[in-house]
Amino acid sequence: MATNTAKKSLKSSVHFTLQGKGGVGKSLVSALLAQFFQSIDGCTVKCVDTDPVNQTLASYKALGAQHIQLLSGSKIDERNLDQLMERLMTEDGIFVVDNGASSFVPLSNYLIENNAIPMLQEAGREVFIHSVVTGGQALTDTLAGFKQLAGQAETKNIVIWLNAFFGAIEANGKTFTDMKAYADHSDKVRGIIRIAKRNQDTFGKDVEVMTSKKLTFNEVLSSSEFTLMAKQRIKTMQREIFEQLAAVDF
Repeated sequence: MATNTAKKSLKSSVHFTLQGKGGVGKSLVSALLAQFFQSIDGCTVKCVDTDPVNQTLASYKALGAQHIQLLSGSKIDERNLDQLMERLMTEDGIFVVDNGASSFVPLSNYLIENNAIPMLQEAGREVFIHSVVTGGQALTDTLAGFKQLAGQAETKNIVIWLNAFFGAIEANGKTFTDMKAYADHSDKVRGIIRIAKRNQDTFGKDVEVMTSKKLTFNEVLSSSEFTLMAKQRIKTMQREIFEQLAAVDF
């Protein structure tokens, strides 16, 4: 079911979900992003899963993601990546490309060495980099991943996803927007999306079931397996995420 959170016409664009730390919610972010664009009338969304280890995005049947093998051993398979770039430059629509932690460095290097992002922009595609920052033990690593991406970016095209599932995103009394990592690169950030930490016995359990079964919001809301209150909590999460994405200048 389409939502009314965004009514503007969107150009063809490419959205890369990139983060060098595994297990922080990259595929969830890609799935949420794809569902948001699908909710906008007239948008054609194409999902690509390039994770060489865990094809999580491709497991969401409703999203119809294509899996592309980017690694041959420990090296990038440039032929497959060249073919993906061909699609991104020639096919209209909104692409959501989910990338695994193990291919983060080789894919980043490929994009830089081949001037891939400027090529996509010259082909009329807007390019966005989505990076996840989490709390808890992964905070330092995810901040490092963000800093690496921001250091390579030439335009204001990074969208930060603050995933508080693993704990509050703060250090030495500072929240993310007060940290030096953000202050040094705030000019590269297009928007910030916050995934709030919820009651684990209610919201947490509902989201866990939804993600473990690789279900979209619409599938949950139309399913008889979820109670009315569980559906209400999932709908609340959907509204909060979609409203934040609608405020980003995509």
